Amino acid sequence: MKDEFYQYIQDLQDRITTKLEEVDGKAKFQQDFWEREEGGGGRTRVIENGNVFEKGGVNISAVHGPLPPAMQSYFKVGDVNFFACGLSLVIHPKSPMVPTVHANWRYFEMYDKDGTIINQWFGGGQDLTPYYLFEEDAIHFHQVSKNACDKHDPNFYLEYKKRCDLYFWNAHRDEARGIGGLFFDYLKDSEEYSIKDWYNFVTEIGDSFLEAYVPIVEKRKMLNYEKQHRDWQEIRRGRYVEFNLVHDKGTLFGLKTNGRIESILMSLPPHAQWVYDHQPQPGTKEEKLLEVLKKPKDWV
Repeated sequence: MKDEFYQYIQDLQDRITTKLEEVDGKAKFQQDFWEREEGGGGRTRVIENGNVFEKGGVNISAVHGPLPPAMQSYFKVGDVNFFACGLSLVIHPKSPMVPTVHANWRYFEMYDKDGTIINQWFGGGQDLTPYYLFEEDAIHFHQVSKNACDKHDPNFYLEYKKRCDLYFWNAHRDEARGIGGLFFDYLKDSEEYSIKDWYNFVTEIGDSFLEAYVPIVEKRKMLNYEKQHRDWQEIRRGRYVEFNLVHDKGTLFGLKTNGRIESILMSLPPHAQWVYDHQPQPGTKEEKLLEVLKKPKDWV
């Protein structure tokens, strides 16, 4: 399973970076290979200063070795070995009219000292963070996600959409990071679904990503904007940074397992602002966005 999924994310990385370069029309992804001293490594691809994308990363990794003590206590296990692989992406467009997007699909195995698998699961999801809310874009993103879920179980979309709203919640701000999408974790072998069933589901979601995001970018990338719109985008990016550094499990896992810091922090935007007690004017588009972020909405 780990070989099959790692092959899949290598191919998916190629597909996504090729399409995003085509959409940008100028910038190309810079590629880095890196190795982890304890075992494994990855292939990082970063795009910067393009026509459309100000900064973005589409990274894959496969790491293995003894599970660090901090993660042993997190998973409530003893001295075990692990394997983890996944694709993680964050794309920050230049225009405040184009939303930031995040996605991640990952697989984890845990072994005893004899090398026997004692646990294995899939996780991941995809979510959208707009700065100016176009409701038809939110509906499109969620509908594509729902269509992918529905091929496997009619209950998946509602369940994983709800989990996404709960997970990407900036508790210290009492607001959502964005307008959500899907979030799932610990998808394990069960009476109802085998680990192969979960592989088929997670790869279905991965395959749906470009369909969910690219049409929104194409529709909004040429819209005019002014400095005030850009300032608002950077203020909201500040909230994005807060979530990733305070709450995000993937960031914390990477930091606690001696991950590659440049790859872990590629999710941070190049420009952000923290303005003291900033409040948007009543009745503005900025206030409209905040109203939606205060209470997650059912888009489809």
